[in-house]
Amino acid sequence: MLTVFIRVLIIYITVLVFLRLMGKRQIGEMQPYEVVITLIIADLATLPMSDTNIPLLNGILPLAILVLIHYIITFLTRKSVNIRRIMSGRPVVVVSPNGIEYKALKDLNMNIDDLLEGIRQCNYYSLDQVLYVIVETNGKLSVIPTSVNAPATAQDVQANNPEAQLPHVIVSDGKIIKEQMKELNINEQKLQQIFKKIKIEKLKDLIILSIDQSGKIYYQIKGQKYQVMENAVSGVQK
Repeated sequence: MLTVFIRVLIIYITVLVFLRLMGKRQIGEMQPYEVVITLIIADLATLPMSDTNIPLLNGILPLAILVLIHYIITFLTRKSVNIRRIMSGRPVVVVSPNGIEYKALKDLNMNIDDLLEGIRQCNYYSLDQVLYVIVETNGKLSVIPTSVNAPATAQDVQANNPEAQLPHVIVSDGKIIKEQMKELNINEQKLQQIFKKIKIEKLKDLIILSIDQSGKIYYQIKGQKYQVMENAVSGVQK
């Protein structure tokens, strides 16, 4: 029992030191190659802990090799832009002034809900509040707001801005979300009227349609720029 305890303690300290040598970034901030190395280290570290027949040196040596590989890759990515792009990829714009970049979103295996969740985590609640949304190489979203929705400065503290309202996504990726329709007191008849107003012919071509409590519509059709219609819907639930 004492032998196992000592082995676990040694491996734990070794892994901790190696991870510190790899850098202080959190898992969510790591590049793909860093995540792979970290997962392999975690898996390899359990072997000498649970199997006392494995010499301790044979358990630590593969961990040291992985840390060395990480250092080499990190060094090469600092020196070469091409290697950096191969190992880490490049940022991808998924929302532009034209609206949602649908192909880029699909290439990243993201859906509309993933995009909206990421935007909300950046404290923006409607797509018309943002100018660009960029998926960084570590998977995080960077949001560049429109000038109207940019963070207030000292000159703006006395501005009388209306209270933000959370829009309800009625159509996402060509699919109608009936739960959201109920939230805004929108029935099928009213929805069809909205479709006529925005001149949508095929539902599958509608990337997104959101409505807030003021009746403002935000929508985008595949291959077209997004559109915003103020006070387009009456009688929504306040």
